[in-house]
Amino acid sequence: MAKTTKSELPEVLPEVCVNHDKEKYHIEIELPGVKKEDIDLEVGEDSLCIRAPREDAVYTACYSLAHSVDTGDVSARFDNGLLTVKAAFKHPIRVGVKIPIE
Repeated sequence: MAKTTKSELPEVLPEVCVNHDKEKYHIEIELPGVKKEDIDLEVGEDSLCIRAPREDAVYTACYSLAHSVDTGDVSARFDNGLLTVKAAFKHPIRVGVKIPIE
C-alpha cells in the first residue's frame, strides 16, 4: 500500500463560530488533532483563510468578512484544539435603526 502524502489527504471544513461586538470579531475555529505549528492562518481586510493538517485530514476554509478588518490588530491563540482569533475592525460598527417586527 502506498504511503499517503499530505496533498492526498481529504479536506475537511472546520467548525467555526463567528461573533463580534462594535469593535472586533471574535472567531473560534475547532481544529482537533492539529499541532499549533502546522496551522496556516491568513487574515485580509475582508477575508480569513485557514489550513491546518492533521494525521488523517486537512482542515481548510476561507471566509468573507462583512466588516473590514485592521490587519495590524489581529491576534490568534491555539489551546486544546481551539483556535481563537480576535480581529479589530478598521472602523467601529455604528448602531443601526431598530426595526419593529410585526
